[in-house]
Amino acid sequence: VVFDGQTLEPLVVHDVLSPDINGKELEEVRVAAIVASHFDPVWVMGLKESGYVAIVDYSKPDFPLVKKIPTDLFLHDGGWDHTGRYFITAANAQNKLMVVDVKTQELVAGVETGETPHPGRGANWVDPEFGWVYATTHIGEGKLTLIGADPEGNPEHAWKVVREVELPGTGSLFLKTHPNSPWVWMDTPLSNVQEEAHQACVYSKEAMELEKCFEVSDRGRVVHFEYNKAGDEVWVSVWDPDGELVIYDDASLTEKLRIAEPWLITP
Repeated sequence: VVFDGQTLEPLVVHDVLSPDINGKELEEVRVAAIVASHFDPVWVMGLKESGYVAIVDYSKPDFPLVKKIPTDLFLHDGGWDHTGRYFITAANAQNKLMVVDVKTQELVAGVETGETPHPGRGANWVDPEFGWVYATTHIGEGKLTLIGADPEGNPEHAWKVVREVELPGTGSLFLKTHPNSPWVWMDTPLSNVQEEAHQACVYSKEAMELEKCFEVSDRGRVVHFEYNKAGDEVWVSVWDPDGELVIYDDASLTEKLRIAEPWLITP
């Protein structure tokens, strides 16, 4: 559905139901991720069950779906590389990250990373050895995987796994970093080990290794980090009926404030 951004009037509805990339008829196709290009007037989206990445051109009348790029099954979360040219999305049934060049509107790589990757938007930073990388964690195994993400400056490592870091816990949904931060924060909220669902883990970009994991809360599931604009503060949610928001000083990895109020129900 395309809405008018000022009035919220629905302008057009497009049906995305179609057979999958192998020709199998489907009963539903969900839109699992939507991102806006930084360079072209297009929206990019993952059509989960069908395995296509779709391109919608919002500069044209009726906002047509102009391209469907076959990738793999089943497409879930995804985000941009550091340049904003490449859309990187998880084909989590195939244990892969799929890399789509939005400029040429072509699939350029499928990279096997581990059991059920779940990058959220993913994370980009400069690795001391391999240059620009894009990273994902995984639902199905405790692992942080970095792939090379600089096809122009570091082509020999582009779209290949360059580093794997073992994590104490499966069931990760999100990782997050910031250009001003030395860290990458990771959660494991879907772990069936209770203690692991309570933790956060932090990776050091400079040391290229896991810095530490620590308990954020003694209840619920700790999930989903957000930095403030300056990159010196990290907020994390405690998914619980008696929920909390916990705020950390990013430089020292120490707690600054804990918000626990009756209205914080599974934030």
